Amino acid sequence: MEDPDTGVLAPGGASPEPERTKRLPGEADMAHRSEVDLPLPAPGSQPDDAPGQNKKRGRRRKRRRNRKVFAREATAQSGDAAGQAGVKPVQPPPAEPQRQTESGPQRYRNIPQSKRGPVYAALDLGTNNCRLLVAVPQRPGQFRVIDAFSRIVRLGEGLTSSGRLSDAAMDRAVEALKVCAEKLAVREIRRSRLIATEACRAAENGEHFLARVKEETGLDLEIIDRQTEARLAVSGCGSLVERNTDAVVLFDIGGGSSEIALVDVSERRSPRLASHIVSWTSLPVGVVTLAERFGGREVTRESFAAMVAAVGEMLSAFEDRHRLGGLAAGSGFHLLGTSGTVTTLAGVHLELERYDRRRVDGLWLSSQQVDGIMERLLGLSFEERKANPCIGADRADLVLAGCAILEAIRQVWPAERLRVADRGLREGMLSELMADDGVWRRRRLRGRGGR
Repeated sequence: MEDPDTGVLAPGGASPEPERTKRLPGEADMAHRSEVDLPLPAPGSQPDDAPGQNKKRGRRRKRRRNRKVFAREATAQSGDAAGQAGVKPVQPPPAEPQRQTESGPQRYRNIPQSKRGPVYAALDLGTNNCRLLVAVPQRPGQFRVIDAFSRIVRLGEGLTSSGRLSDAAMDRAVEALKVCAEKLAVREIRRSRLIATEACRAAENGEHFLARVKEETGLDLEIIDRQTEARLAVSGCGSLVERNTDAVVLFDIGGGSSEIALVDVSERRSPRLASHIVSWTSLPVGVVTLAERFGGREVTRESFAAMVAAVGEMLSAFEDRHRLGGLAAGSGFHLLGTSGTVTTLAGVHLELERYDRRRVDGLWLSSQQVDGIMERLLGLSFEERKANPCIGADRADLVLAGCAILEAIRQVWPAERLRVADRGLREGMLSELMADDGVWRRRRLRGRGGR
């Protein structure tokens, strides 16, 4: 099922988001937030409209209703008096039917094009997921998501053994991309960026597949390199690095690769967090490839340890892994994870009956809490993982592989705290597109009375 995004996106956005059902294959990524170096919105902040706008409309509706009630009461009173005088009372006109208010994208469509602002789009075709966000800029560093799509397609299924994208996997991805193309076709998009990551990078027939995508959907996807992928992940999570932070190791555990960026913000802080990356690496392993190599359904403690060791060997080849020096041992250091692995761990920790992005995005987990969650998941059978509402059937065979990658990262960079990010490449692309276009700079000038 593909449901539109109805919340404000842009970390620090002005409105709370609606509750999202658990994120499973075919479900939409409901109500995201993403921002550029802005604090997260306070609970109970203003809804979608401009501050005070809803309240004013509510007061106007209330005044109108009061006038109608007063008119009906006055008519009834005059009718009683007229009846006593033998005069037939005048019947009041029928009440107007109450107009139902709209929310989310539907309400947005009723705003004149001239007042909507420019529309931007970002599409990320990964090894496991196909995701789309469509948004309009709001206040500096913020944007509102007006449409979204997310579907698990497992494009990289079998890639490790064959070196090629299978016909079935390509068919699934093309069908998902057709939905994205339809969503983009109905809007006037000013700028967009459509990317493909590890599966298309590694597959022998990756370029051939993208040619087929362009022919069948009209979408022209670019295969980005791993450095660009790491930079976009940092750009999408900038707001979750607080002002009192000295250094961060940000990681994005994907389906076919895992990007890791070392970020130093101890001396200065610019609007773009990506400019503070001092080193980065991309591991040629993700939840899909690791699960296929070691098995993801029946995971024993021994096979889990073997997965951790395999990822640890890859990390040992990263020569700059100690580049942060003493900062990584200080109180101003933490890990920041953006992937389905860490959001799943957060949902399991909170024991959510339905995945709620508002409670997960930005959540802090202590090292002891992460240990406890992993221990709990290792004790579950495949069927029990499948039954967990924050894991589901399509992640049950991948979640422990993701945990193994996370554990290997934690062994290299021990941290007392891990922050969870339910955001990533799409948010990074949107932030960069809008910043490059200067939309927030122009808004600042207009706010100061400039031209």
